Amino acid sequence: MNPGKVLVRADLPKEERNWIRLKRDQRLRETLSLRSRVLMGVRCFFHKRGFLEIDAPALVPLPGMEPHLDPMKVEAGLGEGETPVFYLHTSPEYCMKKLLSAGLDRIYCLGHVFRAEELSQTHNPEFTLLEWYRAAEDYASVMCDCEELVVYLADMLGKGPKLLRGSSEPLHLEPPWPRITVWEAMKEHAGVDLEEVRDLDQFIALVRSKGYREVEDSWPWEDVFYRVFLQEVEPHLPKDKPFFLVDYPLEMASLARKKPGAARWAERFELYAGGLELANGFSELTDPLEQEKRLWAERRQRQEMGKETFPVDYSFLQALRLGMGQAAGVALGVDRLIMLLSGATRIREVLPFPMEDLLLDLETAVAEFKSKEQSLTGRPSPSGPAPKHPDKS
Repeated sequence: MNPGKVLVRADLPKEERNWIRLKRDQRLRETLSLRSRVLMGVRCFFHKRGFLEIDAPALVPLPGMEPHLDPMKVEAGLGEGETPVFYLHTSPEYCMKKLLSAGLDRIYCLGHVFRAEELSQTHNPEFTLLEWYRAAEDYASVMCDCEELVVYLADMLGKGPKLLRGSSEPLHLEPPWPRITVWEAMKEHAGVDLEEVRDLDQFIALVRSKGYREVEDSWPWEDVFYRVFLQEVEPHLPKDKPFFLVDYPLEMASLARKKPGAARWAERFELYAGGLELANGFSELTDPLEQEKRLWAERRQRQEMGKETFPVDYSFLQALRLGMGQAAGVALGVDRLIMLLSGATRIREVLPFPMEDLLLDLETAVAEFKSKEQSLTGRPSPSGPAPKHPDKS
């Protein structure tokens, strides 16, 4: 829920890397066992409901355009000539929508995605994402899927319907879970009527009038929204039960369709449980002209934010032109779900190789390599990257 990142400890002892701790830490062993059971449970859940598992490519020629997401670049060495730049996908969304346009109706993807973001208690640059779609459905149907999936996994692990969380109050999983609109949450707890806000300038002026003088003219809509939301609204949201925050302003839902009869709002939702943002979903926008307009708007926003920009993915728009039909989809962070089910408070506790540990592996390996090289050659290793090995082919 909080877009800000809190950096984790930089002084993690080398012996605290998870793969070293595993020898002596029974709780970590149990958590990794639980992780394996959750992954198997997810596949079982969707298999029983007639979904087809999709193996989406991790390397894509064009990433998503979302202003708040930054992809990782990869140089694809495809032989002689120009080396094309690819990206590690931030989500399998575009690929899966292409398959929906080809006539598949119930599909899911369970795999790793990558985002260039800081480490935090709930963020790791490489993480496991579950994404699924239903053709001829809307966001209400995939919200029900979320409820059923979490309850199914909790029951499978012997933890439902009341999820105990250490010293925190129990989390009651019995559906249905509350659906709270963004409009009513902001109106009731922050005194901000988003129905009356017509553009970003008006929104910034309104927020400043409520005392948020630090908000600058250059801030994008989402940053302005969360500055108020986190202070005024979040403390009042349910703590004892998962809930859905539904119907977002169009400015925060570029891939979602408009809510019928409500021009200001999109059929988007987010799922929260135990203080964790677990999932983001919506009724899909299938109008290629409207989608093209929104993608160009996001590209301009990235430019204004000083971020890397990419060409609009017209192969994705081609899929919409072929006729995707009404559909709904949702992306769920599996590592955070495992945190919820295991009682972990940090994402590194549910990963065998969190990024912190990989950085320590690199530091340890480079230090030992340089020491060994100096002992063998009698001179220190030059600074900079290690030389490439000659091609032995």
